[in-house]
Amino acid sequence: MKLAVFYNGEFGRTVIGNLINYSGFCISCGDACTQCKTGKYSCAENLVGIVEMVDPNTLDDFIDDPEPYLPKNIPKADIAVVINVHPDILFSMLPKLLEAGYKGIIGCSESPKELPLGLRVQLEEKATEIGLEASFTKPFCAMRPELNKPIISAFLKEARVGEPMLEITLQKGRMDTILFVDVIRSAPCGSTWYIAKRLIGVETIKEEIWERISEAHHAYPCTASMDRDLELNDTILHKAGYIVRDAVMDALLRAKMIR
Repeated sequence: MKLAVFYNGEFGRTVIGNLINYSGFCISCGDACTQCKTGKYSCAENLVGIVEMVDPNTLDDFIDDPEPYLPKNIPKADIAVVINVHPDILFSMLPKLLEAGYKGIIGCSESPKELPLGLRVQLEEKATEIGLEASFTKPFCAMRPELNKPIISAFLKEARVGEPMLEITLQKGRMDTILFVDVIRSAPCGSTWYIAKRLIGVETIKEEIWERISEAHHAYPCTASMDRDLELNDTILHKAGYIVRDAVMDALLRAKMIR
């Protein structure tokens, strides 16, 4: 499945690095690196275009004529990943993506000002209306495969990104200990891999697990905004932390049930 990324900013570069999974992308473990991601996945061969877009913070809230800001040449692909692109530009891109053969578009909100709920709903409705699958979530790691969006679901499975999903192997003892964590699907920034590694050896005590997750999530670091978001009634960074915490607890529950 061919994909192209249209982005602006550091988070976009981080997602691209994780999708490619090139050697040296993740440096969080420093000298303790065990190459836990090496050879596990890579979208490098399917990534046909990386287009840096204009910084939306340099533009007005409303753009009367988005045409000058649209990509001059849109690479032909199946999926468009859009990160930190002005909403008026995104709306104008939809028919052009369809013309270029795209079947789906995915995007996210990583800060309170970026694609609020109303705009995300409108973008999905407009895309669906013209025949594109679309999914926009807050944050990116909240994106789940959906039965009614088979193209996007196939991409998430192939790229191993979206809402984190883990499988945990426990070592039985007086207190069960996490022996191994397999990352089935990672947050698009790649942080789930680091969190998984930091969980190895931790006893299955909820407070200790939550503390280790929070520590690793901040240390990676998560790049979601720490500004309070009225839609979430919390920060987006905290929301991302809750998402991976739930994923770990779900995996632990399954591990205890099948042990």
